[in-house]
Amino acid sequence: MKTFSVALCTVDFINISKYFKDGMAMRRTLFRTISLLAIAALVALAISGCKGKSKADKLSFGGGPTGGTFGHFANAISLMLSKQMKKDVSSEGTGGSAANLKMINSGSLSFGIVYSGDAYLGRQGKLAKDANKYTDVQAVSFLYGAPAQLVALKSSKINSPMDLVGKKVAVGNAGSGAALSAERYFKALKIWDKIKPQFLGYSAAASALKDGHVAAFWVLVGYPNSSIIEVATVENIVILDLVDAGEKGGFFKEFLFYAKTELPANTYKGQTKAVKTFMDVALWAASSKVSEQVVYDALKIVYSEAGLKTMVTAHTAAKAMSLKSGIDGIATPMHPGAKKFWKEQNLTITKDME
Repeated sequence: MKTFSVALCTVDFINISKYFKDGMAMRRTLFRTISLLAIAALVALAISGCKGKSKADKLSFGGGPTGGTFGHFANAISLMLSKQMKKDVSSEGTGGSAANLKMINSGSLSFGIVYSGDAYLGRQGKLAKDANKYTDVQAVSFLYGAPAQLVALKSSKINSPMDLVGKKVAVGNAGSGAALSAERYFKALKIWDKIKPQFLGYSAAASALKDGHVAAFWVLVGYPNSSIIEVATVENIVILDLVDAGEKGGFFKEFLFYAKTELPANTYKGQTKAVKTFMDVALWAASSKVSEQVVYDALKIVYSEAGLKTMVTAHTAAKAMSLKSGIDGIATPMHPGAKKFWKEQNLTITKDME
């Protein structure tokens, strides 16, 4: 390119008549000049196109650890948006809810799945051992309710969370929504310092339980969960009641965003009765830096009839997704693109969501 610029600048227009003395020389010079101009234009266009794609057409979606429901949802949504929005939407494996919250807030993720409780506490600077306020994370939609599930082997004779004192318990990846919810729960029971937390992802936790390296493992996901299924196919399991001990410890009074629920009977092999537990709500969240139009268009795709069918195919927990349930469980401000979309569905945006 530098040589091209010099050549253009050094053409001697005063003595240009010499080129006419040699017609062949003139034609060769014109041909070279036109060729160089064409090449320059193509290079400039390519550079411009590459820059535009890197800034405007690339989005990232934070999922979670291997074996978790977050990953299934993030993958399905990313694929849909990539195909229909003509953007490169990549699904990213992460530590889970709290990790996504922080990465969305910093702008390193465009979208991510965050538990409503983490979004609520994070906005106020009340996450465990973290006084930072994550205010650039905005809600997009409800995805599903995620019940806590505490799994042990029947042969262990563990029948209550209180039976885990002095034992190793896998609680999820460090910084994940599962690990944070486990810490809140066991602290309310005043036994967090009496158990031995193991920060393992769901698949690793399932293997550790089968191998006898942990006494129990905790998940906070939509059901059925593949890691629990993995254990239940080869071992007799028990899923512990979390409500009775939680009520005695004041857990539900301290953390109002958790709702009591039940894990239906026969969700897993050998689980013949419903189990009382609690759930958090998994939310689709976005960075405030993502444009209103992008979020609005994304919601139109995912919450279309075809989009919702695709989500259920990706994971059965997506059966909870609908145009009617779209803002359930949201207690923090919504993204402008989301507010526009949900108002068009005649849903009421509360003050907490403004």
